[in-house]
Amino acid sequence: MSEKELTGTKILMKVLREEGVDTIFGYPGGAVIDIYDELANNTDIRHLLVRHEQGAVHAADGFARASGRTGVCFATSGPGATNTVTGIATAYLDSIPMVIITGQVPTQLIGNDAFQEVDIVGITRPCTKHNYLVKDIESLERILREAFYLARTGRPGPVLVDIPKNIQTMKTKVNGPEDISMRTYKPTYKPNVKQLSKVAGLIKKAKRPLIFSGGGVVLSGGSEALTQLAKSTNIPVTSTLMGLGAFPGTDDLWLGMPGMHGTFRANMAISQCDLMLAVGVRFDDRVTGRTDDFAHNATIVQIDIDPTSIHKNIEVAVPIVGDCKIALEKLNELLEKEEEPANAPDRSEWDKQIQAWKETTPLAYKQEEAIKPQYVIDKFFEMTKGEAIVTTEVGQNQMWAAQYYHFNRPNQFITSGGLGTMGFGLPAAIGAQMACPDQLVVDVAGDGSIQMNIQEMATAVQYNLPVKVIILNNRYLGMVRQWQDLFYDKRYSSTTLDHNPDFVKLAEAFGAKGLRATKPEEVEKVLKEGLETEGAVIMEFIVDREENVYPMVPAGKAITDMLLV
Repeated sequence: MSEKELTGTKILMKVLREEGVDTIFGYPGGAVIDIYDELANNTDIRHLLVRHEQGAVHAADGFARASGRTGVCFATSGPGATNTVTGIATAYLDSIPMVIITGQVPTQLIGNDAFQEVDIVGITRPCTKHNYLVKDIESLERILREAFYLARTGRPGPVLVDIPKNIQTMKTKVNGPEDISMRTYKPTYKPNVKQLSKVAGLIKKAKRPLIFSGGGVVLSGGSEALTQLAKSTNIPVTSTLMGLGAFPGTDDLWLGMPGMHGTFRANMAISQCDLMLAVGVRFDDRVTGRTDDFAHNATIVQIDIDPTSIHKNIEVAVPIVGDCKIALEKLNELLEKEEEPANAPDRSEWDKQIQAWKETTPLAYKQEEAIKPQYVIDKFFEMTKGEAIVTTEVGQNQMWAAQYYHFNRPNQFITSGGLGTMGFGLPAAIGAQMACPDQLVVDVAGDGSIQMNIQEMATAVQYNLPVKVIILNNRYLGMVRQWQDLFYDKRYSSTTLDHNPDFVKLAEAFGAKGLRATKPEEVEKVLKEGLETEGAVIMEFIVDREENVYPMVPAGKAITDMLLV
């Protein structure tokens, strides 16, 4: 043990450096002023001053998703801490590794309703993987190291550490890096080989197999193994919103996303497959539709590192607990060793059926007088050749981006899946740009959603981050309006946005470039100028006001009951 004593703030910075943290997003305040004072002495850690604590968490989230590393953010006590909650819940539902450091009032004042005191540990208990209130200086180092360990291992997730103000200035001896072992937390990484052998046998016998992948494949780094499995067995692939990019979106075996706004071919394939390999998915309700009619003809295999996700929403025949990448790699090994059965089934009819679905009912739209939002995404994909990192807001813009931009690699599509958080895309793009400074990062937004965290444009400009924003402006809260259109006799209650700001002038006010297209023939010109301009850019496209996202599965229906037009 080192004899040197360090203050709590020095211990924090020491652990951050040893955990490989070089980027932090945050907002100072009284309960973290000592942390920020110490931060000023650590030039090897870059801090980005956001304009709202929610923006800090989303930025750390985007950083984590783009880089595969643990995101880190700081916030002060009271309102600073409560402002992080939406971002924490967003990361929790999408299993994103993150450590949130909040300040707290001194330990002797906790429970006294002191100035800017809230029980942030209690508030965030339902939406963190774990959280801590540091009660003494001796436990600080251990807690911080455990926080990073918990955030990135097993099923990843956000971990909050609440540090009282007096703990930050106390001193204690430090131990330095060591292996973390927690008696009650032992994630299972290696899958049961007997179960995987059973899966290999099922694959060899299946007439209509399907791979259904999710965010767990991306998080585990299992995309290469997934692609190898699909190609070696010639099995078509569909992925959840969180799994987009795990399998190349331009490959012939790719079916597109399933579910409420999934492709016709993906939803039909799920309903008619006889074997489903579900890897890193939790069978969210937006994907399954009516559960009693989901993959009802299939033997379902579920591979997931989180045992509580298995059997939770859908009963499965072959449950496998383990890391997705390890399981897929082992399954590939088993399939290579196993001989083809003498009576191997003929899958030609399955291949023909899938091809027929692709040809007869593709994703489609008609570009007429008004700019179609799908056309903007189509041209964006064409001009970038699919190489951009795309973040999104939430709503119609998110679905069109998922449908019409084709993702060929993991960590390329960054969106709020489980929580559906409006205002996510812009700060997430800032985080992704920090993680990938040499790549093009573009936020696809709606005019409603972008306004929820538009203040973070100032952050992008301040730090010279060349984040681009595509606003599909229909002057509505588009997805809610779509539901009102289809199911509420077009009673557009509180969804009309007739008092939007001038987004071009707003961009300029922030010090960014502002561009606008009002006609179809202007779309390519605006995209070209916006994407080629150095620095932050807002590109506004005035799109068809009442364009809907199709296909669409109404609530409570089976995923085969799709509205196609």
